[in-house]
Amino acid sequence: MSSNKEKNREIINITLDETKSTVKKTTDEAIKEIPRYTKAVNEYQEETIQATKDIADNFLESQKDIIHSLQSLWIPYVENVQNSYWSYWTSPKRATENYARAVSNITDSTIASTRLANNVLYATMEACKTSIQHARDNTKEFSRLNANFAKTFENVAKDSLRDFSDRGLQTHSRQ
Repeated sequence: MSSNKEKNREIINITLDETKSTVKKTTDEAIKEIPRYTKAVNEYQEETIQATKDIADNFLESQKDIIHSLQSLWIPYVENVQNSYWSYWTSPKRATENYARAVSNITDSTIASTRLANNVLYATMEACKTSIQHARDNTKEFSRLNANFAKTFENVAKDSLRDFSDRGLQTHSRQ
């Protein structure tokens, strides 16, 4: 019986050690992938920032071309009308300045939004890291509690068996 118990214990230990080895192998492989993931996130951020810059640059260049074309055609006419009927704020030059400020503001807002999105990403990663650490600590504590429970259960069972055996011996000796 003791041999069977030792065999079972050995099989359980081997199985758990193999599982532990598999977990270590899997986590080691995941750790090796971290530089690739970090590189991918960095490339994504750089591409997003560069794309934002390119979009703004292309848009501003096209707006510059459009404004120059329209100004050369309409400025003399509109300034004559403006001098006659309208106030300064309606001048094409003033409208162009206001438009340029608006486009600049939109570009700044887009870059700021990208920065905020990256900050949210980092905060989420930090929160996830903290959650994983708590899960690690809690799992360790639950494992310790379960092991203590199993030891207590084993001791109670042994005590009960001993008490039962002692009563059985006392009953036989009285007869």
